Amino acid sequence: MAFHPQPQAGAPRPWAFPAPERSTLPNGLTVLRCHRPGQQVVAVEISLDAPLDAEPEGLDGIATIMARALSEGTDKHSAEEFAAELERCGATLDAHADHPGVRVSLEVPVSRLPKALGLLADALRAPAFAPSEVERIVGNRLDEIPHELANPARRAAKQLSKELFPATARMSRPRQGTEETVARIDAAAVRAFYDAYVRPATATAVVVGDLAGTDLDAVLAESLGEWKGNAGTPRPVPPITADDTGRVIVVDRPGAVQTQLLIGRIGADRHDRVWPAQILGTYCLGGTLTSRLDRVLREEKGYTYGVRAFNQVLRSAPDGTGAAMLAISGSVDTESTGPALDDLWKVLRTLAAGGLTDTERDIAVQNLVGVAPLKYETAAAVAATLADQVEQHLPDDFQAQLYARLAATGTVEATAAVVSAFPADRLVTVLVGDAAHIVEPVRALGIGEVTVVES
Repeated sequence: MAFHPQPQAGAPRPWAFPAPERSTLPNGLTVLRCHRPGQQVVAVEISLDAPLDAEPEGLDGIATIMARALSEGTDKHSAEEFAAELERCGATLDAHADHPGVRVSLEVPVSRLPKALGLLADALRAPAFAPSEVERIVGNRLDEIPHELANPARRAAKQLSKELFPATARMSRPRQGTEETVARIDAAAVRAFYDAYVRPATATAVVVGDLAGTDLDAVLAESLGEWKGNAGTPRPVPPITADDTGRVIVVDRPGAVQTQLLIGRIGADRHDRVWPAQILGTYCLGGTLTSRLDRVLREEKGYTYGVRAFNQVLRSAPDGTGAAMLAISGSVDTESTGPALDDLWKVLRTLAAGGLTDTERDIAVQNLVGVAPLKYETAAAVAATLADQVEQHLPDDFQAQLYARLAATGTVEATAAVVSAFPADRLVTVLVGDAAHIVEPVRALGIGEVTVVES
C-alpha cells in the first residue's frame, strides 16, 4: 500500500488588524472604509452619539425603543414595506442601545449595497415613529422584562450595577429601562430623543467588505450623504464613580437548586496603559477552560460547568476617565456555594502571593494573539471592532497595536495587572440563590458584610 506524505504546515503569513481609510461626507458624517478582498457580504456599522446618560429623566430605555423603531417605517415605506425591501436585498438590519450610544448594523451582499444603504439612510434620515409601531415595541419590551428578571445571570448583573454605582448614575439602572420607565415612553418622546441626538455630524459609518468594483463614494453620496442635520452642541459627560467596598448581596430565590455568582468592581479605561496587561492577566485567571479558576472550581472540585473572568468596557473617554467592568461569573449548585467561594478566594490570594507562571502567560498570548486572524475572518467582526473603537474614542490602529502590546507583555506585568484588577478585599459579590441555604456558609467566609434582598 502506498502512503502519501503527511501534509506539513506552511510558514505562517504575517497578519495585522485591517487599517481603515477615513473620510468625511459634506453633511459631516465620518466614514471609515476597509476593503477586504473576497468578503462578498458587506458589513456596515453606524455609531450614533445617543448614549444612555442622555436619556430624559424617568424615561430609561427610550434609546432602546428608538433604536428598535428606526426600522419600523420611514417617510417612503411602511413598516411592512420596509421589511420587504430589506428582504429583497438579502439584507439584515439590527440596532441596539448601550452606554456609549446607539449602534445600527447592516449586512448585505455587495451587489445590493446601493439599495440597502438607501434603505438604511431612509431609516436614519426620516424614521416614521408611527404611534402604533412605537406602542407595539414598548409592549414587546415590557413583555421581555419579567423574563429577564427570571434569568439568574441577568438578575445578578442588574443587582451588581445597582450596588456599584450611585442611584443618580445612569449606569446603576438597567440599560433597557424598567417596567415603570418603559411604560411612560410614547412616539412623541421617541421623536424628541431622535431630534436631540441623531444627526450625521456626530455619527460615524463603518463599511467593510470587498469594495473592488464599487464606487463607494458615489453610493454614499446618494444614500447616507442625503441625510441632513445640524451640528449639535457638545453634551457634558458625567464622571463615573463607584463603590467597590467588599461586600456580599444575596438575591433570594427560595428553592433554587443553583446559585448564580457575579463578582465585580470597576477597572481602568481602555486608554490606560495597563489595559493590555489587564486583558492578558484576566485571561489567565478565567478566560478559558484551562484558566486557573476553571482548573480549581471545575476540574478539581466539580462545583461548576465553568467560571469566567472578563473585563467589559462601560464607557471610554479620551482623557482616560471612562471605566470598564471587571467581573467573575459562573454558577454552582446550592450546597457548594460556600465551598466554591472559599476556593475562588483562595485562587485570588494564591495568585497575589505567587503570581502567574510563564507557561500561563505564553498560552494566553498564543490564544489571544494567535487566533486573531480567525476572529476577524468576517467583515462583520472587523466592522464591529472598528465601530467599538469609534465609540470609545480610540485611534484607528488601536486593535493592531493592542495585539503587538499583548505579545510584548511579560509575566510579571500581567500578574501585577490582574492582582490589581481583582483584589480579594475589594470585590462586590452578588449571589442569586436560596438565601436560607447559602447565607450562613457565605457569612462564615469573612469576605464582606452579607445583605439579603428580595428577588
